[in-house]
Amino acid sequence: MWKECLEEIRQEEKRYGKDINCGISEEEAGTFIKAVKDELGIALPEEYLKILRTINGIEYNGFILYGVDEPLLNEAPNQHINGLIDCNKVWYENEWQKQYLFLGEGSISWYVYDLKTKMYYELDNPSGEISEEFHDFERMLDKMLEDALQ
Repeated sequence: MWKECLEEIRQEEKRYGKDINCGISEEEAGTFIKAVKDELGIALPEEYLKILRTINGIEYNGFILYGVDEPLLNEAPNQHINGLIDCNKVWYENEWQKQYLFLGEGSISWYVYDLKTKMYYELDNPSGEISEEFHDFERMLDKMLEDALQ
């Protein structure tokens, strides 16, 4: 489902002469995995990396999927990328938020991976209460992109 939503966003962006980001290369994935481990002390979920191989972050209609921080890329992206490392450093200023890896956000939500339970959640922003639970990243991305298209 997320692929269909992504294609709809791609077509919408084309109408305005824009293009969404391409996926990352295996080399960039390796660099990113190491940087996240070095900077945040976290191993990235493979499900998230799989999506980044298709699209390296996106910002559309108030919804943001974090991608590889731009200094780690071999080529400039088509759109600005909200880098996962930089964004998580900001969110980690609050100690309780360190239980999550923040993967994206919306105007009233955070989209996270719980490092202990290995589950994906949509959290209310700013309370941090769980709004919705997802058993895999693709289902969470489905929700993000469907909401972005509304």
